Amino acid sequence: MISSPDVRTVDVVVIGAGQAGLSTAWALARQGFAPESDFVVLDADDAPGGAWQHRWPSLTVGTTHRVHDLPGLPFEPDAGNPRAADAVPAYFARYERRFELPVHRPVRVSAVRRTDDDRFRVETDSGDWIARAIVNATGTWTRPFVPRYPGQEFFRGRQLHTVDYRSARDFAGQHVVVVGGGASATQLLVEISTVTSTTWVTRRPPVWREEPFDEDAGRRAVAMVEEAVREGRRPGSVVGVTGLLVSTPYIRDGLDRGVLDRLPMFDRITEDGVAWDPADGHEGRFIAADVILWATGFRAAVNHLAPLHLRGTGGGIRMDGTHVAGEPRIHLVGYGPSASTIGANRAGQAAARQLRRVLKEPGELPRTA
Repeated sequence: MISSPDVRTVDVVVIGAGQAGLSTAWALARQGFAPESDFVVLDADDAPGGAWQHRWPSLTVGTTHRVHDLPGLPFEPDAGNPRAADAVPAYFARYERRFELPVHRPVRVSAVRRTDDDRFRVETDSGDWIARAIVNATGTWTRPFVPRYPGQEFFRGRQLHTVDYRSARDFAGQHVVVVGGGASATQLLVEISTVTSTTWVTRRPPVWREEPFDEDAGRRAVAMVEEAVREGRRPGSVVGVTGLLVSTPYIRDGLDRGVLDRLPMFDRITEDGVAWDPADGHEGRFIAADVILWATGFRAAVNHLAPLHLRGTGGGIRMDGTHVAGEPRIHLVGYGPSASTIGANRAGQAAARQLRRVLKEPGELPRTA
């Protein structure tokens, strides 16, 4: 339903067309929402693929944790071990075509505000949308997190984040300090160490898990993140809440070569390296560095939701399932416990079912305080 050339009206606006957004769109169609007239998907990227199209070239399908199927269409990459940045976007594009999903791109959302009649105005660089409900599925890739350390601004070498990484060859002949205790940190560290010298620093010692990260372990990790978002705390990663790193073949190679011998976090950054204070028992250790690679994770990309005042005192958004607590028409899919490929699938379907009850069935749920 188009009310004017610059303001269009639908029941649901889905923001983001990664795994979370596409699975939600598929589920909305199956809950009776008509593509384009009842719901749309707004995607900031120029092409399908979500964050996958921006991953570093050396990341292959075989070295990812796992790319779960989107609902209704199996992920069947070409034979061999193709680049994830090629195979997954091609799969997403095929998915959009197969199910005729109403994805509009590139459309960048700047803000979401309430209207006087308690709907939502989604402001974009391509005109505004008025919606009865919002599903935010923007993930985290556009919000890399880099912690602050004394002296950081004076470092004369390069500082970059995981999102900036392209190839280990870029660091040949330089000493690289890799910061972070997650899967990306260990993968990049092992890769970079094949061409140059490295130092690994983490906030806490790694805990290696030899057995696969199975469904039971996944459920336990998700339960920990769910508890955090129910209480309004910032959601953490699986490694962040469990402290576990899965021992994969490339990890075992790194352990055998000694490149995964970590040091505790440094206290400060100097012009030409990183340093520990004597009080920490390191006798004033200093390591010269040409590059600091911050593999320190991400934050949820929800700044455009700031006008809705959803954040609580704990810094996070208090959730009840997939919707914001007390807000049954504002869903965050791919946030907290659903910030994984399989979690996003389930959350998208749960959000669509609830939105059908709220928007299409008699007795719409009222918004509570």
